[in-house]
Amino acid sequence: MRAKELFGITVLDKNVRSVGKIEDLDIDTETGAVTTLIISLNKGIFSNDAIEVAFDKIQTIGDYILLSSEIEAEEKAEEVTVEVEDE
Repeated sequence: MRAKELFGITVLDKNVRSVGKIEDLDIDTETGAVTTLIISLNKGIFSNDAIEVAFDKIQTIGDYILLSSEIEAEEKAEEVTVEVEDE
């Protein structure tokens, strides 16, 4: 996956609650590894609140990014239902 494909992906905490979307990321210039994700929070239309999450807190990357930790209640915006289609 290319870094630019991460931008705009919805981030879910370990309780599958929508936290926000990937806004930016930090890269270690010596190793080229992504170290931190900057997540724009789901707080409101005119809000530009963001949090930083260490890359090692990511459990899964796919259609969503699932974190292995919970984001504090005051930062959560909404719960998301993820439907899986049977193939």
